[in-house]
Amino acid sequence: MAFSLHSYPVVYRAKYGHQAWKEEYIEKPHKTPEEEAALGVPEQNALAASRNAYDDMPLVSYTTQYGLSCFEGLKALPQQDGGLAIFRPDQNAARFRRSMEGLMMPGFPEDSFVTACVETVKRNAALGFRPQYKKEWEQDSFISADSIYIRPFSYAEGGIGVALSQKPWVVVVTTPVSAYFAEGSSDAVITERIRATPKGTGWIKAASNYVISALAKHEANEAGFMECIYLDAVHRKYVEEGSSCNVFFYLKSGELVTPELGDTILPGITRASIIELARDRNIRVTERKIAIEEVFAEGKECFVSGTAAGATPIESLTYQGKKVVFNHGKTGDLTAEIRDTIKGIQYGTLPDTKGWMVKVI
Repeated sequence: MAFSLHSYPVVYRAKYGHQAWKEEYIEKPHKTPEEEAALGVPEQNALAASRNAYDDMPLVSYTTQYGLSCFEGLKALPQQDGGLAIFRPDQNAARFRRSMEGLMMPGFPEDSFVTACVETVKRNAALGFRPQYKKEWEQDSFISADSIYIRPFSYAEGGIGVALSQKPWVVVVTTPVSAYFAEGSSDAVITERIRATPKGTGWIKAASNYVISALAKHEANEAGFMECIYLDAVHRKYVEEGSSCNVFFYLKSGELVTPELGDTILPGITRASIIELARDRNIRVTERKIAIEEVFAEGKECFVSGTAAGATPIESLTYQGKKVVFNHGKTGDLTAEIRDTIKGIQYGTLPDTKGWMVKVI
């Protein structure tokens, strides 16, 4: 299933004007989940399309014309005890505010962000739109587990002519989601494309950043790779991140390295969580520049991280026709431990000693 446009019916929306945000919850057309599942594909698609339409939001806007928008991605996860909880929404709220302000929009209040995410999930769950915890997910470390993807995003007011958004909307939609990466090999390739440049918007979760990501990932997939990895724009030698995820390398020396944050690297929530968990285990974690030559010479394990990716192992990396295989093509011990710990906390099979999970129901 991965991502789905068959979003849940209850949507949050806020509009900025007169120095304040006007909020509302909208219940889009729906049947019961069981009735919807019994519909034919054309009827399901028509229902999904009706939920994805807003007559009062302009087609011609600074978002549709110039990509002036930012978004977030976070998950509500079914818990072993039958509830639902969201992973670190306060961190997404802070990044969303920074992103909006970085695009010179009015920043969305962080407390409103968290409340909107919790309440949207809760209202949809009350209508029956939610996944239920399955014991069998534990057998593959929740790689195949379902969750609710929460997508908050900004949408600009009507406009044409390059300008800034002063009266944006913020919308929160939720959709069912499963594993992001397809089963099979987890080979990656260094792309020749450049994701972000210094003094640009690489540190912002801007919609426009993902045009290059979509192209590069498609090219990688067409060439038989699961993922692509970017090098820096200036020196073309330092690893930066994946198509939509951060990247980690566990070196032969016992050092866990992830590229240092700057204006070309997105500060990932899962990235920060992994750094904290690794340091708890007395792993030497370093945020610094790492050249592709060092990765080839010293890399022992590699994995990518993100809301969708979790902590996904990379079995090999190809660059200019040369290939390095990590841990004999198998998931490394540290990668597995980090992945299993994060998933265990998220799905409630491990204690949340960090206070990362926010209960919905």
